[in-house]
Amino acid sequence: MPSPLSPQKPLQGGQFDLSLADALSTMSQLKALQPTLEQAADMVSATLLGGHKLMLCGNGGSASDAAHIATEFTCRFSEDRRPYPAMALTADGGLMTAIGNDYHFEDIFKRQVVAFGKAGDLLIAISTSGQSRNLFLALEEAKKLGIQTIAFLGKTGGFTAGLADLELLILGSVTARIQEAQKFLLHVLCEIVEERLPR
Repeated sequence: MPSPLSPQKPLQGGQFDLSLADALSTMSQLKALQPTLEQAADMVSATLLGGHKLMLCGNGGSASDAAHIATEFTCRFSEDRRPYPAMALTADGGLMTAIGNDYHFEDIFKRQVVAFGKAGDLLIAISTSGQSRNLFLALEEAKKLGIQTIAFLGKTGGFTAGLADLELLILGSVTARIQEAQKFLLHVLCEIVEERLPR
């Protein structure tokens, strides 16, 4: 009798091989983004060391990534250190649904940027397509308020391409592979910045 932990059906080798090849192809382009990621680390470091905060936003899986990375800064990434202010604009379900209901879903991040953002803060927007109107409007509003912006985008960057102060674009067509590459970049960003933060 198989163990309860045993898979119920054999792994499809063909799909595994295709996904692995696509993942390796997607990840291989990240070396070219190293200088841009270093610039992003400089921006994040300057924001936090200057007494300002990070705001992060995204939809779906990118919303989870926004919450994840905000936690890495406010709690810690790998070393024991003081907490730094980072907030995911995806964290308050009541607030997001109120804005979506009373105004429009495309305003859910923009209104929070207006409410919480100050000049000197930094907004990080995460999207696998760059086709999210709510992220576009948040980035646009941040610029008006003197808030710096970084966009982690995928595919062609969509209509959001070129809007942020700094952009990291993952070329590809498979959302899952783009998310994996973005997660790698976000983790390395945390590693670089954490080395610079006073304990």
